[in-house]
Amino acid sequence: MLTTRFVNGAPNWIDVGTSDIDGATSFYGALFDWRFRSAGPDAGGYGFFQLDGKTVAGGMQTAPGQGPPSWTVYFRTADAQATAQVAERKHGRVLLAPMDVMGQGTMAVLADQAGVSFGLWQPGQTVGVDVANEPGALCWVELYTPDVAAAAAFYNATLGLETSAAPFPGGTYTCVNPADAGEEAMFGGIVPLADDPTEAGSGAYWLPYFEVGDADAVVAKARELGGRVRMPATDVEGVGRIAKLADPYGARFAVIKSVPQEM
Repeated sequence: MLTTRFVNGAPNWIDVGTSDIDGATSFYGALFDWRFRSAGPDAGGYGFFQLDGKTVAGGMQTAPGQGPPSWTVYFRTADAQATAQVAERKHGRVLLAPMDVMGQGTMAVLADQAGVSFGLWQPGQTVGVDVANEPGALCWVELYTPDVAAAAAFYNATLGLETSAAPFPGGTYTCVNPADAGEEAMFGGIVPLADDPTEAGSGAYWLPYFEVGDADAVVAKARELGGRVRMPATDVEGVGRIAKLADPYGARFAVIKSVPQEM
C-alpha cells in the first residue's frame, strides 16, 4: 500500500512534463479537481498540482526536443549520487545528474536497462507528495517492460526493490515493495509489455495510477475534455475497476476505484 510514510525505494514524487501546462492544468483540474500553484519565479515554470491545498503532483511545460509529454515517477533514496552510480553499473543511464532543488531535495532522472526513464528524490525540506492512496492522488505504479526478470534485477540492485508473485486472472502478477518492508508495503507491479496491447510498439514505460471515486465517470469526463481512452473501465477481481487514459497531449496514466481491502 502506497502511503506518505516514505521509505527508501518507495515512490515519493510524481510529475508531468507537457507541451501545454495551461491546457494540462485545465484538464487535470476538471478531472481530479486539482489546482496548479507555481513554485515561484526561480523554478523555471515548475509548479504543484494541489488537492484541497495539499500537493499531489508536480508539473511543468517542456521544450520541443525534450521528449513527448509524459508522467515521471520518482523513488525515494537516501543518496541520489550513489543510486545513480549503481544504476550505471547495472546498465542503466543517467539522463539528468543529481542536482539540488533550492534546498527542497536532490533530484535525478535515470533510465533503466530497457531505457525506461524514472526519477530519484532525495528528501530535503520536501519529503514527497502530501497525499497518497486517496481519491485524486497517486495510489499505484506499474512498469511495462519487455523483460520482467531483468527489470526486477535492475530495480533490486538500484533501489532495493523486492518482488513477489500474486495470483491474477490469466496468470500471475509481479508485485513490488521496498526492501524489508513486506508485502503489505506493495506499491506497484512489473508487467510484460506484451500485456499492454493498447500501446503496441510504443516502448516500455512507468504508468501511474490515481485513485478515483467512480472510474466510469472519470473515463467519460476525460473523453469529454479531449483525453484518450486507452482501455475502458474494466473490473479486475479483488483489485477494483481500472481504466487507462492519456491526457490531450499524450501523457499516459490510469485510474482505479479500488476494492476495499480487508484489514
